[in-house]
Amino acid sequence: MARRGLHAILADVDRATETDYDAWMGAAIEQAREAQRAGDVPVGAVVVREGRILAAAHNRRIIDRDPTAHAEMLAIRAAAAARGDWRLSGCTLVVTLEPCCMCAGAVVLARIDRLVYGATDPKAGAAGTLYDIPTDDRLNHHVKVVSGVRAAECGDLLTAFFRSQRAAGKK
Repeated sequence: MARRGLHAILADVDRATETDYDAWMGAAIEQAREAQRAGDVPVGAVVVREGRILAAAHNRRIIDRDPTAHAEMLAIRAAAAARGDWRLSGCTLVVTLEPCCMCAGAVVLARIDRLVYGATDPKAGAAGTLYDIPTDDRLNHHVKVVSGVRAAECGDLLTAFFRSQRAAGKK
């Protein structure tokens, strides 16, 4: 099978539509629900390449007792392993919550082309809310950002989770 050139792959990224974003966000939302069922913060992520989901993950910070086990980090690691390369050029990361500084930095370092997220994060958002790491001109890679995809649905999952945590007397 012939390898596709980078320009052809980037053209695929540029041709993604709102319908694509909606479908991919649906897969990320399912991952978020998986995290919630496991007792973790409901954030889910998928990495898409050439219109197909390459990797999917959900938050595992509580489950694994690992502060770095964010959905984005786990999805990026899985995608790199699936590709056999740390460079994820031609890929889109779709996540239910705006990435934090750690995750936004990983998106840039992985050379992901596009970030699509649902709900904004007013306390830790690093893709336009508090910081804007993916598009920072001082960095050597810039990521296209699409925000607000199914934002209400993504936000509602988080609101319900934290409401139930407070009702149960948890932090």
